[in-house]
Amino acid sequence: MKIHELVIEMKLLERRLTLYEEKYGVLSEDFYRALMSGELAHYDEYDETRADFSRWKGIYETWQRRKSAYREQIAECDFLKALRFQPAY
Repeated sequence: MKIHELVIEMKLLERRLTLYEEKYGVLSEDFYRALMSGELAHYDEYDETRADFSRWKGIYETWQRRKSAYREQIAECDFLKALRFQPAY
């Protein structure tokens, strides 16, 4: 995936993360930390919460992978070649 494609996908994922952050009142990184540490183990008792948390976790992990790929690519490339002066759309 190219750098500009990673940026576009990360921004789309961030929009989806924002919906969960607004619904549950915490940032995704804090939710993910709590989930992974077992603090939210009881969420499995509720169907809606279980489904939301599962989707939220998946979106956040995908966002993390895309951000990591972006960081690797931006570190390895000539920044001026990566910078787009004309919009892609």
